[in-house]
Amino acid sequence: MTHPSTTPNPQEVSALSPADLHRFLTSLHPYDTMSAEALEPLLQVFEWHRFAAGEQIYQKGEQQVGLYVIHKGHVEVRDANDVPLSHLSVRNSFGERGLLGDGIAQTSARALEDTTCLILPAAEFTALIERNEQARRFFDRSRQRVQKDDLASTKVADLMTRNPVSCAPDVSLQAAARLIRDRRISSLCVVDGNQLSGIVTVRDMAGVLADALPLDTPVAQIMTRDPLTLAPTAIGSDVLHAMMERRIGHIPICEGGALVGMVSQTDLTRFQAVSSAELVSEIAHADTAEDMAEVTARIPQLLVQLVGAGNRHEVVTRLITDVADTATRRLLALAEDKLGPPPVPYLWLACGSQGRQEQTGVSDQDNCLILHDDVRDDQMGYFADLAQFVCDGLNTCGYVYCPGDMMATNPRWCQPQHVWRSYFERWITSPDNEAQMLASVMFDLRPIGGAMSLFEDMHEETLARAAQNSIFVAHMISNSLKHTPPLGLLRGFATIRSGEHKNTLDMKHNGVVPVVDLGRVYALQGEIDQANTRARLEQAAGAGGLSPSGARDLLDAYDLIAENRLSHQARQIQRGEEPDNYMAPSELSDLERSHLRNAFVVIKSLQSALGHGRGA
Repeated sequence: MTHPSTTPNPQEVSALSPADLHRFLTSLHPYDTMSAEALEPLLQVFEWHRFAAGEQIYQKGEQQVGLYVIHKGHVEVRDANDVPLSHLSVRNSFGERGLLGDGIAQTSARALEDTTCLILPAAEFTALIERNEQARRFFDRSRQRVQKDDLASTKVADLMTRNPVSCAPDVSLQAAARLIRDRRISSLCVVDGNQLSGIVTVRDMAGVLADALPLDTPVAQIMTRDPLTLAPTAIGSDVLHAMMERRIGHIPICEGGALVGMVSQTDLTRFQAVSSAELVSEIAHADTAEDMAEVTARIPQLLVQLVGAGNRHEVVTRLITDVADTATRRLLALAEDKLGPPPVPYLWLACGSQGRQEQTGVSDQDNCLILHDDVRDDQMGYFADLAQFVCDGLNTCGYVYCPGDMMATNPRWCQPQHVWRSYFERWITSPDNEAQMLASVMFDLRPIGGAMSLFEDMHEETLARAAQNSIFVAHMISNSLKHTPPLGLLRGFATIRSGEHKNTLDMKHNGVVPVVDLGRVYALQGEIDQANTRARLEQAAGAGGLSPSGARDLLDAYDLIAENRLSHQARQIQRGEEPDNYMAPSELSDLERSHLRNAFVVIKSLQSALGHGRGA
């Protein structure tokens, strides 16, 4: 059996004349976009090789000798578990995944029939993508964009003032005022050791004068206790939205309870996230759900603007979810105004896409309520009314009722904390089909408003218990493989065959959802407490179930699919249509279809590895 790792003989190299080779290469991407000067050197270095039917072209784990381009015949590509990934025919390229990684083949390939291939040696392939932008864009699946210098892509760690001026709780008002004056600052953090206790602002000092408080009064007496804080990993728009929702001008930045920085309105002046911030501000001060609905009606246009500005998908969905979070909190406040103070502490949580901070232009509502265990039966009516008020309001705002009734209005999902603990325990110890489905939804829970302490300990305990139950993990893995990428062995994409969405790809259930499911399993295996899919994948890299290279591939694939989904919705909105998740491949160029297909192949490969109990 011959193998292209040996030097092809001269007769095989000369099987195509320069004119024929030129004609063939200029009939496919990316070579048809190259200038004559860029293409000419390739004509000298492409090698020619024939493979007999059934002959192995290369095996996974071998050094990748080059990029293969099929001139005649068919090739089958298989993953590490010997599961077919795709059947390739004339003009298809393969082998670039290994070349773009560490040079080792990530798949195996064999000829299904007598096949001839052009081979661009590895060194020449590397040189090509280094010197040619068109080739680099074609073969690089990541298509990474340059981050914009705006709040949506700027971490708080890059915005904050580090080591902010602080004082102890027993410092006098006079001493605190002198610190503010001498250091020319607008706020002063009050710390006990290195733990933040409160914050004092210039406005607070004005109140001292108005009330004629003694100058030796401890600053702890006037400080705002337990102020809102953010972590350094938050993004700038989180700061702006929080400021506009709560009408505050300073947010301390803490890590593990320790003060590490401060962000003020002044720090935000050179950044802009006006559109989403305006929606947040208007909703935060709306008096009725109908008033909010007038604001949320502008979300589709916000999506178009964000996508058009080149923002990454995780930024777009984060900003859109922020609007839903604000609407939920405002409705909770309006409900309490109407119903009176809650009889016991409660926590409103979102699951689904809102829980993962991944909402797009098409979102229903998924939510639940955790109540303090002191709640009495005669008090449950209050929370039923609160849930009805909020869910009705969200529906008015365009977040339609959940078709599966996964809402706080369902008594099953409005329960005391001990009942929720029993739910999770039962789902983990008896993982039947319903338990798998419910656990998948509930592992994406994220607190929105209320007593956060009702969830923190329970979430950590549940995650640890679930990760240690191998039977439950196995069932979750099985459940995660139910949604598969839309790949056909012979026809490329496997589009929907009939019905209203015939000849389209379901970019949600066959595109994004498979990655969401994988991310959930990796988070479970690694006991990762993130709900956001991209954050889960980033933290899962090297955590046991997902190798760094596997994480990079999956992140690239996820980014590409999610961005195509958002771009499709943006195009629909611009045409005056209702956005959906059904995209026709014809909307994309040949180059874009090639990248999208590669992304689906990556997901299928990782699903196969997970299903066979192997890391990726």
